[in-house]
Amino acid sequence: MPSIGVKDLKNQATEIVRAVREERAEYIVTYYGRPVALLLPVDEAWLQAEQARTVRPPQPSPELLAELEALRAEIDQSWRSGKSGVQLIAEGRR
Repeated sequence: MPSIGVKDLKNQATEIVRAVREERAEYIVTYYGRPVALLLPVDEAWLQAEQARTVRPPQPSPELLAELEALRAEIDQSWRSGKSGVQLIAEGRR
């Protein structure tokens, strides 16, 4: 796998990315002669898996939701201020 310095990568970015995309070329990117990154073509299976992973946000468990609801109810019962929590935070930011 050929290596390319950061400066050369900057100056030849279009050509290098084209080679990676069309020829499936791979590069080791160096900084002051030391390897710092790999430039690889994206595998279609990896791309699909990555898209699927980022589309679904994590869902809280029913236990966590029940615990948060219990905390909300506890805070609601003991709240003594005439102002909401949002109003108090807004005042504190001024």
